[in-house]
Amino acid sequence: MRKLLLLLLTIFFIQFSAAQKQNFSYLDVFDLQYVSDPQISPNGDWVVYRRMGFDIMKDRSVGNLWLIKTDGSQHQKLTTREANESSPVWSPSGDRIAFSSSTDNGSEIYMYWTGTGKVAKLTQLPFSPSSLTWSPNGKHIAFSMNVAQKPPVIAKIPKKPKDAKWAEAPRITDRVYHEADGRGYIKPGFNHIFTIPSDGGAPRQITSGDWHYRGTLSWARDGSKIYFSANRFEDWEYRFRNSEIYSVEVENGKIEALTDRNGPDYSPKVSPDGKYIAYLGFEDKVQAYQIRKVHIMNLDGSGKRVISEALDRTISRIQWNAKSDGLYLYYDDKGNGKVGQVSLSGKISKLIDNVGGTTLGRPYASGSYSVSKNGTIAYTQSRPSYPAELAIVRPKAKNPTKITDLNGALLKYRELGRVKEVWYKSSVDGRDIQGWVVYPPNYDASKKYPFMVENHGGPILNYGDRFSTEIQLYAASGYIVFYPNPRGSTSYGEEFGNLLFNNYPGEDYNDVMDGVDHCIQMGIAHEDQLFVTGGSAGGIMSAWMIGKNNRFEAAVVAKPVMNWISKTLVADNYFYYADHRYPDQPWENFEGYWKFSPISLVGNVETPTMVMVGMDDLRTPPSEAKQLYHALKLRKIETVLVEIPGASHGIASKPSNLITKIAHTVAWFDKYRTDKENE
Repeated sequence: MRKLLLLLLTIFFIQFSAAQKQNFSYLDVFDLQYVSDPQISPNGDWVVYRRMGFDIMKDRSVGNLWLIKTDGSQHQKLTTREANESSPVWSPSGDRIAFSSSTDNGSEIYMYWTGTGKVAKLTQLPFSPSSLTWSPNGKHIAFSMNVAQKPPVIAKIPKKPKDAKWAEAPRITDRVYHEADGRGYIKPGFNHIFTIPSDGGAPRQITSGDWHYRGTLSWARDGSKIYFSANRFEDWEYRFRNSEIYSVEVENGKIEALTDRNGPDYSPKVSPDGKYIAYLGFEDKVQAYQIRKVHIMNLDGSGKRVISEALDRTISRIQWNAKSDGLYLYYDDKGNGKVGQVSLSGKISKLIDNVGGTTLGRPYASGSYSVSKNGTIAYTQSRPSYPAELAIVRPKAKNPTKITDLNGALLKYRELGRVKEVWYKSSVDGRDIQGWVVYPPNYDASKKYPFMVENHGGPILNYGDRFSTEIQLYAASGYIVFYPNPRGSTSYGEEFGNLLFNNYPGEDYNDVMDGVDHCIQMGIAHEDQLFVTGGSAGGIMSAWMIGKNNRFEAAVVAKPVMNWISKTLVADNYFYYADHRYPDQPWENFEGYWKFSPISLVGNVETPTMVMVGMDDLRTPPSEAKQLYHALKLRKIETVLVEIPGASHGIASKPSNLITKIAHTVAWFDKYRTDKENE
């Protein structure tokens, strides 16, 4: 009798708990948090990280620094300040943490003393600092900061009368790169390297000239030099993919070039023993995709060699081990973030899976890690069921330990869509193509569900098995969601990514449609209930798909490129495309650019289509979206244009805009769902 009672109580508890769970909803977005930029102390006892969340009243992301011991205890906020804090870096001895934080007058450098818990502002800077880097003896901090310049003056305008209300002066630029999506107009000026005493004092500029000095900084072991990457060529604006490794003498500003080749060389890291410099880069072969490799050289630039040839994946975030006989590195493999290590002889081994979770909108590669002197690794861990949490891997440990649960209070009571990996063959050449299927919460295999294709952006990017608010909200709305990695996606090697060179959109279209057919064969997709969407390159693919076939009930084409000729010459990165994407400039290869423009297929479109774009988008400007909308209107195809005020290309940068994007996509598709007719 007692056993029966316990069984009944257990069943009741399970059913009660299940009944308490709700589907993931729009306002849940504001309650999500995630770990970013974890930095482990030199002795491996503590981690400082940026705890990210969203302010529902100000509609923006916010981040504060938190401390936690690597055993998961003593979890605490670093300071009592209620301001954005970022970029924490431990002093070499671990007694202090330097970081950047916002003030009423811009960001400044702050210091936290671990022994006392006291905090002090060290600077009063005219612009925000970046790339904070301690000197080996802990006495100085190097950083990069903008130094303003005056804009060019073309004509002298008469002085206006007192109290006259004339129009504003014209904005004049003579630079190649003069605006950036999400940032707008870039004021004239160059980033330079500065140093400041770590106990406070006047910052000192140690570089000069009309070049940018930014990115990773690394001190010589004796503190006499700082190593950095820059593009100091006379025609640097037109060689925008190029950069070299340089050294600058801290005392006199003398600069010496250590590399010299066509292509990017960057992210220098001096080994702990002071003998080598490791850096990332590649020889530019002028193609769509090229993997970044790990190089090492002697301090004087001699003895250059690649040590990561055995790994056909792009590498980033390198860090020396304490013995100076190898480096830790991050790479993405088949849609999953990894931390590995490479020896100086080129032997590569994987250490950690599932690094990511810091891009909440869509399941892109992301995340970071850091390593202590004893080899303990702190990293952002993510699975499809949660955004980035802090995890620890100790030397020789078989499994990681997740030491935070920032979203437990929310996600424990939410029913999420189940994510399943699928593989299928391309009908073009038999290649193996990877994708993921997300089932609606409480999925019932006996029921018929609408099927949504969600195409990723880039196109030289990838989706993976990571948490995604967009995908989960689509699933919560009753859709089976399919997101593939067709050819051109990263994390499958250089050859696979480069298949889009002068061929985009191309057979990647076939790869996506092959995935749809595969899911139909699985019985989870149905010919009369197919929908398609995607943003940026995903918007291009979505527009291409409805121009190639009429199999979809409805489409949402978000922030697309419709016309490569017009897009290439009006976007903020207008200088990027020629030769590396398509041969020559648009006026030299009109037929080639037009051939790959989705607007060339608009006469075939019969699919009801919502067109969506941010009104401040400089990457795929609103004029591109309007070309599709206007063409469909002229053809009397059912269509609607959704323009999101204040949104740049990254529509989801504001939580409310993310919700707007998803809600409008779902509402448009719901109009054409046959399963809704019987409800």
